[in-house]
Amino acid sequence: MNFRPLHDRVVVRRVESEAKTKGGIIIPDTAKEKPQEGEVVSVGPGARDDQGKVNALELKAGDRILFGKWSGTEVKIDGEDLIIMKESDVLGVLS
Repeated sequence: MNFRPLHDRVVVRRVESEAKTKGGIIIPDTAKEKPQEGEVVSVGPGARDDQGKVNALELKAGDRILFGKWSGTEVKIDGEDLIIMKESDVLGVLS
C-alpha cells in the first residue's frame, strides 16, 4: 500500500461479519449493518504533545480492534475500502 497515515491516525480494514445467525438464519446483504470490528493496516508515528515530543501509538499493524459505528472517514486506496481514524476513536483491542 502506498499510503502512510500522519500523526495519531490509523488505517483500518473492516472485518466482515457472519452471514448467518447462531440459529442458522441467513442474513441478506441489504439487512446487514456495517461491522464495527476491523484490522489495523497501518499506523502513524504518533501525536505531538505541548512540548513537541512524539508520543507513540499503542496500536500496531495486525491488531484486531473495535470502533464506534460512525468513526473515521471511509476511503478507497488501491481499490480497497478502508477507514482512516484517530487512535482515540478506537474502543479497544481484541485478543
